[in-house]
Amino acid sequence: MDVDYIIVGSGLAGISFCEQLKANNKTFVVFDNNSQQSSAVAGGLYNPVVLKRFTSVWKSEEQMQMALPMYHHLELQLGVKLDYKLPVRRKFTSIEEQNDWFTASDKPNLNNYLAPKVIKNDNKAVKAPFGFGEVLNTGRIDVKNLMCHYKDFLLKNDKFIEKTFDYNMLNVSDSGVQYENIKAKYIVFAEGFGVTKNPYFNNLPLVPTKGELLTIYAPNLKIDYVLKGAVFLIPLGQHYYTVGATYEWEDTTHELTKKAKNELIEKLKTIIDCAFEITEQVAGIRPTVKDRRPLVGQHSTYKNMFVLNGLGTRGVMIGPYVAKQLFDFVEKGVLMEKEIDIARYTL
Repeated sequence: MDVDYIIVGSGLAGISFCEQLKANNKTFVVFDNNSQQSSAVAGGLYNPVVLKRFTSVWKSEEQMQMALPMYHHLELQLGVKLDYKLPVRRKFTSIEEQNDWFTASDKPNLNNYLAPKVIKNDNKAVKAPFGFGEVLNTGRIDVKNLMCHYKDFLLKNDKFIEKTFDYNMLNVSDSGVQYENIKAKYIVFAEGFGVTKNPYFNNLPLVPTKGELLTIYAPNLKIDYVLKGAVFLIPLGQHYYTVGATYEWEDTTHELTKKAKNELIEKLKTIIDCAFEITEQVAGIRPTVKDRRPLVGQHSTYKNMFVLNGLGTRGVMIGPYVAKQLFDFVEKGVLMEKEIDIARYTL
């Protein structure tokens, strides 16, 4: 089999790059053994505002302009609902936070997103005596559904190989790469936390961060917006909500923990006052980077080998943006932004 690209990993990074290849009529095959769960357990929010500090996310406008059309295209292509438009309401804890919100809403890069008013809380099941600030043009991508249907799409088109990628079987030359009977011009590693075991890129400063989420059933809560307080509370429909997430740097297993469960329950009870039932708990390892920028670029020795990683907690927004940057670099020689280029670190 001869293809233009081998892609290792089919999470948000891998899917975003596949979409770039498809749009430009490039051939490819994807390897994935379903071992990485960071995308599968993602909350899936796209929100251009850092709600802790009321500041704009890096390149938020550019990211949103790339991401939303891609997910719309995927909905049509896969025949599945993925993009759920939902406002995000930030719970205020004081009058001072309300004032900080009004100040931020006047800033040019935030006035399209921060509604310049305080929304009073009229829901007895929500603890918010100081009300909320509302973020506009936000929503949730159903990442789990996306990954499931995208895998089916790749399988139907003979583009998916469900097996562990064996680095020892990869042969690299100046003209391309070969893996078993597959020849390709380029290989892109989009394996999330799995890249720490990749001999070609394992010295990148990727910080594995475990996250756990809960799904709860709360029929008396009745909110149709994302609530941000001590945790995020994301409506899923039919009275189900995602609660998350935790951050754990020591434990990098996919094991579910009572510690995370108790932490999420304790924080949840600070923002809601109604009965709820926990229906699911999931865990995954996020590929995060200390400088909070993705790891994208070309291997220093093997010029037909690339990495697309480190999307962190905002993968649904940043994935399509950095995937295009990598594609334009490989195919058109357009330099990537220095902030995401792995050249900022020594390989």
